[in-house]
Amino acid sequence: MTAPRLGIVLLGAGRATRFGGGKLGTALAGKPLARHAADSLVTLPHARRIAICSTQTPDLPGFSRLLLDPPGAPLSRSIAVAVAALHDVDAALFALADMPLVPPAHFAALIARFDGDRIATRVDGRNMVPAIFGKAHFAALAALVGDRGAGALLKDAPSVELSAERALDIDTPDDLQSAREHFQGL
Repeated sequence: MTAPRLGIVLLGAGRATRFGGGKLGTALAGKPLARHAADSLVTLPHARRIAICSTQTPDLPGFSRLLLDPPGAPLSRSIAVAVAALHDVDAALFALADMPLVPPAHFAALIARFDGDRIATRVDGRNMVPAIFGKAHFAALAALVGDRGAGALLKDAPSVELSAERALDIDTPDDLQSAREHFQGL
């Protein structure tokens, strides 16, 4: 069986209102916050990588940038833009630019366990992104509305466990401090 053509999507166009704006460019362990997730994803052996960005998203080497239009649109719009750009793939791995602690091995495990339908990350009993969706789910992804992700589509999906510490989503300055403490402990 041939491996599916996989697109990798890094969602990095959020407004960062709880953070006070501009979080993806904030320094974390010597580089912009968003670069941690990007650097982990760029190690995967898949050539098609896109980042859904705002004008404040820092440079993400290895990713094609797509600006979210209109700026400040909800998360569902970022997902729809990504799906529209991935017409030539069989599946898409979605990850968040504000989750800097997800290790490359976790992304690799998702890919290895992907059966062509969908697979989620499981944290504290809840399925979430990073996740992979087969093309059969692209229409449902494109139809999402509001500032919610694809959680409902992942509810009963198979999953790969990830610790809550590694799944830290940087939404506030306190979250950033927790991530800094993680890097100091390495």
